[in-house]
Amino acid sequence: MKREIIVIDEEKCNGCGLCLPECHEGALQIIDNKARLISDLFCDGLGACIGHCPEGALTIEEREAEPYDEIRVMALMVPKSENTIRAHLSHLKDHGETGFLKEAMQYLEKINHPMDLSEFKAETKNIEEMVNDLFGHPDHATFAGCPGSQSREFKIDMDQVEAAGNAQSAEEKSELRQWPVQLHLLNPQAHYFRNADVVLTADCVAYAMGDFHRKYLKGNTIAIACPKLDSNQESYVDKLTSMISDAKIKTMTILRMQVPCCGGLVQMAQIALQQADRKLPLKEIVIGIGGDVLNEQWL
Repeated sequence: MKREIIVIDEEKCNGCGLCLPECHEGALQIIDNKARLISDLFCDGLGACIGHCPEGALTIEEREAEPYDEIRVMALMVPKSENTIRAHLSHLKDHGETGFLKEAMQYLEKINHPMDLSEFKAETKNIEEMVNDLFGHPDHATFAGCPGSQSREFKIDMDQVEAAGNAQSAEEKSELRQWPVQLHLLNPQAHYFRNADVVLTADCVAYAMGDFHRKYLKGNTIAIACPKLDSNQESYVDKLTSMISDAKIKTMTILRMQVPCCGGLVQMAQIALQQADRKLPLKEIVIGIGGDVLNEQWL
């Protein structure tokens, strides 16, 4: 998987070791007079060590790396001092990594570690309450990071839909079925992608079309992106490939604006389809800047 992780410039590194105390996870060691990243598993990518390098040898990059493993980090850390464990938990708390913080506390409780965890329990409770206030109670027991990227599926109350239809309300009802919607934030294997009909749409489409929700969003799962302005579009291709191969989506409809730069959205989908281990129907719909459908074709 791609994620942010520490990178060391060996030409700049003088082996001073000042970064080591700041890496409570144990991802860094001095080997052959140079700081080394001993395992992707231990690097959380939050960069606490960077500001303590006098030579500027530490930076963050996004690359393919093994997922960070909080349980293995805790197993490595427990034999160290309680102050080291506390510094690590504070590090997770300060960066809003609530999920990892709860994993760490659960591990310490499981092994009956004597450390007092009350201050960290209060912190995770406060964050969870904030998330619940904003989005309702989460479907999953743990959630880390920005509340805006929490995975959510919206349940449709058919009685309300029928009542609204009978009343012929002038106010249009949202047809959005999940959150988040931006492709960078989406988990391509989320349950709402399983066997779903997916609409991959350019950001501008929903603003150009007056009936976007009714005509294209209803009953579908959505992912939005801008092929001109968004960065790291390689990750978009990876996610689309995973939707096809792993989530086994049924169809993908690409909604793009008529402007040439929007064609990049089609290219990304086609590359993903080539890389996937299965095929599926792929449709392109071109929307004019006035909101009308200019062209519709199966690719």
